[in-house]
Amino acid sequence: MRPAVAALALALAPALAPPASAQTVAIVGGTVYPVSGPPIQQGTVLFRDGRIVAVGRGVSVPSDAIRIDATGRWVTPGLIQTGTTLGVHLLDVGGQVETREDSLEGAVKPSFNVAEAIDPDAIAIPVARLQGITSNLAVPTSGLIPGQGVLYDLAGDRMDSLVVRSPAVMVIDFSETAKTSAGGSRAGIPKRLRALFRDAQEYERRRDDFRRAQIQPLAAPAEELEALRPVLRGELPVLGIANRRSDIQNALRIAREFGLKLVLFEGAEAWQLAPELAHAGVAVVIEPLTDVPTFDSPAPRLDNATVLRAAGVEVAIAQRDQAFHRNLRFAAGNAVRNGLSWNDALRAVTLAPAEAAGVADRYGSLERGKVANVVVWSGDPLDFVSRAEHVFIRGREVPAVSRQTELLGRYRKLPPAY
Repeated sequence: MRPAVAALALALAPALAPPASAQTVAIVGGTVYPVSGPPIQQGTVLFRDGRIVAVGRGVSVPSDAIRIDATGRWVTPGLIQTGTTLGVHLLDVGGQVETREDSLEGAVKPSFNVAEAIDPDAIAIPVARLQGITSNLAVPTSGLIPGQGVLYDLAGDRMDSLVVRSPAVMVIDFSETAKTSAGGSRAGIPKRLRALFRDAQEYERRRDDFRRAQIQPLAAPAEELEALRPVLRGELPVLGIANRRSDIQNALRIAREFGLKLVLFEGAEAWQLAPELAHAGVAVVIEPLTDVPTFDSPAPRLDNATVLRAAGVEVAIAQRDQAFHRNLRFAAGNAVRNGLSWNDALRAVTLAPAEAAGVADRYGSLERGKVANVVVWSGDPLDFVSRAEHVFIRGREVPAVSRQTELLGRYRKLPPAY
């Protein structure tokens, strides 16, 4: 199947695959944190056929439901990881080019979609699930416009059954790493983006002239300009990578000029522009532990999320370290340690990333009608001593097994030869 046809088929596929069989589950007796509302003591989360049916106290539980006793436990939505290469870049051999499927040659690749590179059998996926991560926004890397990011659930054996939204975002790099794609200077980044966006608008107006070769050469092939149409219409969010204050200002300027729906990604110095970001309605996806000054961001700070939230900016939290995708909840816990409220931190790894990916109507909180991605924790999910005791994805519990647990079991008792 040609890439364009495959992408179209994926886009037209049902948003969620139906469950293998009808199943009703009731998680009862725990403290439920819906995110969209206050905690519910001794609450119940009831879901059927992959969707939440009821959340609250005194919920009637059908006699045929599978009951999970959550007394003394915490119940939350599944965590959503944002902006990683989980599933498209093998964890344990990341340095080998053969294991990397997250980039395509060239600087301008808006038509590149990573969906068909997702490996449902990637060994890092079960590891992430054991830490309560149920969904991931996988993104392409490298270049000025690396391409399209895809939101998918971490359970299933076929790519088309995993995908929740494709594309979910368009990734554009405003940081120093894109300089080589724009002539070698930061100033070249907005210059080249303006040329691309203007030519995409020209292509939109004069497609027939383009087909008849009655138009001047454009800044990118027609396929790439075509892929920018939903971005310029404000239909597809831009995940804009920027850390330095000046780069963030450039991203905001370009977004205003072309009416882009911008979500700032990384944003190490976003705290310096918190009021401006709030006024523009731009959400920020940050990594709370990026506090080491670099040439790309000379002035980071650990309370970045705290300053942004105080100004009214929507904040999502990510953990993109290639070997530690599983530590998303610990990143959120560190944000709390540096002043972010606990409620905002939980929101930052559930509902906020769902909003950024355009799926908050189905994901990110425990509400009737939403997808049943639910986790039962032994304690505070942002505390490293707690663990995910039950993880449900689309209403079905996933096994608490990964390559790491299998190795632990294998070598817990070594034979005498060792």
